[in-house]
Amino acid sequence: MSNLLSARHLTKSYPSNVLFEDVAIQLVVGDRVGLIGPNGAGKSTLMKVLVGVEDADEGELIRRKGSRLIYVAQDDRFEPDATPLSAVTAELSSDDDDRVDGDTRAAIVLSKLGFTDFDRSVSTLSGGWRKRLSLACALVHDPDVLMLDEPTNHLDLEGVLWLESFVKQSNITMMFVTHDRRFLENTANRIIELSKAFPGGTFEAEGNYTNFIRRKEEFLDAQAAAQSILANKVRRDTAWLRQGIQGRQTRNKTQVEDATDRRAELKATKDRNAAPTKTTTIDFQATDRKTKKLLALHAVGKTMGEKRLFESLDLVLTPGQRIGLLGPNGSGKTTLLRLMSGDLQPDTGTIKRAAELRTVVFSQHRGTLNPEQTLQEALCPVGDMVEYGGRMVHVSGWAKRFLFEPEQLSTYVKNLSGGEQARVLIANLMLDPADVLLLDEPTNDLDIPSLEVLEQSLLEFPGALVLVTHDRFMLERIATEYIGLDDRGGAKAFMTYGQWNKHRKNPTESRAATKPAPSKTRARAAKASSADAKPARKFSYKEKREYDGMEKAILEAEKEAAKFEIAAADPSLSSDHVRATAAYEALSTAQGRVKALYARWSELDAIRSNA
Repeated sequence: MSNLLSARHLTKSYPSNVLFEDVAIQLVVGDRVGLIGPNGAGKSTLMKVLVGVEDADEGELIRRKGSRLIYVAQDDRFEPDATPLSAVTAELSSDDDDRVDGDTRAAIVLSKLGFTDFDRSVSTLSGGWRKRLSLACALVHDPDVLMLDEPTNHLDLEGVLWLESFVKQSNITMMFVTHDRRFLENTANRIIELSKAFPGGTFEAEGNYTNFIRRKEEFLDAQAAAQSILANKVRRDTAWLRQGIQGRQTRNKTQVEDATDRRAELKATKDRNAAPTKTTTIDFQATDRKTKKLLALHAVGKTMGEKRLFESLDLVLTPGQRIGLLGPNGSGKTTLLRLMSGDLQPDTGTIKRAAELRTVVFSQHRGTLNPEQTLQEALCPVGDMVEYGGRMVHVSGWAKRFLFEPEQLSTYVKNLSGGEQARVLIANLMLDPADVLLLDEPTNDLDIPSLEVLEQSLLEFPGALVLVTHDRFMLERIATEYIGLDDRGGAKAFMTYGQWNKHRKNPTESRAATKPAPSKTRARAAKASSADAKPARKFSYKEKREYDGMEKAILEAEKEAAKFEIAAADPSLSSDHVRATAAYEALSTAQGRVKALYARWSELDAIRSNA
């Protein structure tokens, strides 16, 4: 295939930090390269160097003559009074191509990306449409290579799915920085990780994310084995070098140099093997509450401005329940979380909370962070000790849990990266024991290692949680059930993300809020409702036998579902897409059987009561 770009020995550093060194990368026509790596590894900077926005300190960079490489930043910034048409035509001022006038070229690109109103104010566009506009501003240059920096950040699921489709269908060579593992799985044909865990600072593998994880683990295992072999050789070298003076006088100079080289290689290998272990430590504290019903919403409705967000919404939160909240931007997900937290009151319906309920909220807007505070003040507002898990921890040790070095404590919050700010928020939330976690886009800006640690912590949290995120991988691993808001005032319950996605593509006419009944309390409510709806008829002998055995059948089904839930919580599934899919499908089937049995029990009880 035709080579578009070749880079060798690229090095970039700042006065206090070496981002990467000796990096080699190649791009060929048709590539869709996912660039991943821990926060601070220099992914965005590397892309800017490849495009030519920034210069490398060292190295060689060759681009194919005449090729156009366009960098699309993660923040979509436009003039306050811009329209889609004016934003795209403004990009053409530096373009030499005058074959078609600017307005026509801009209109063609906007139409291809789904725009119909070219004169609408950009300030009224959703995050997904602003991202489309950023892409339009890039595509109008007819690029050979698109460099997309965190393109899925701050998009709702609808926006991510559109972007995924765009990337797969485009014939433009692309490189994209993202921490969205499902996006990587579905779009990338090659993945490169930028990390100090690998020789040369990178590791790459052809294929999707699942294949990359397998190849990476094989490589790291081999590197760990190499460390053991090197350590044995260095021990023998050390014993040899410690022989007597006479031995040193006759010692071969080449052998001494080889021994020195092996010690240096052992140190480098140890450093690389230690790099993947440097991840943040996340562990939310739970209370010892034994209450079964933590939070109950009955017939709740809310309107903001003149838009009805949802109505007649019923929901009961119990310990161990993990709800994924779905819906496009503006459908009311954040508003529903604020209702649960008590920040807002419903227009209709009631919300009942357990006595002294303790709720911890993660806000996607990060309003609780003061940009003028230092990192130390943000982590520890008073003194230099924080209380966690019943003991006092010094702020420097607390900071290290979240990958901050002591010298960073004087850094202002406004100068921290998005991922670092997210870690500060999580650190603060961990100090408060909770019955319920309400998490609004906690994954934004977090790198993949941090996401994996966050997932494990949420799986181990014994209370209830409600999660809003565009990270489908996390949703499918964490959520035990889903509530979907349709942006038309309706809400509906789903057992799997796949059910929601199918409903999203083919919505039914029904928009009433429904909720499966996984507990006997809700089963009784369902029975009462069913009794009102069903006409009276005779209770047959076969139905009586089925009814008598229903409690036993439900108990067995719930035990079976509990086994699948434990299997689905296995942390090793995060690196095995096939096993994970099978585990989640098995759990979904088991939970569906429990739901079906409760529904049948309600139906039989209604027949028996009216017979």
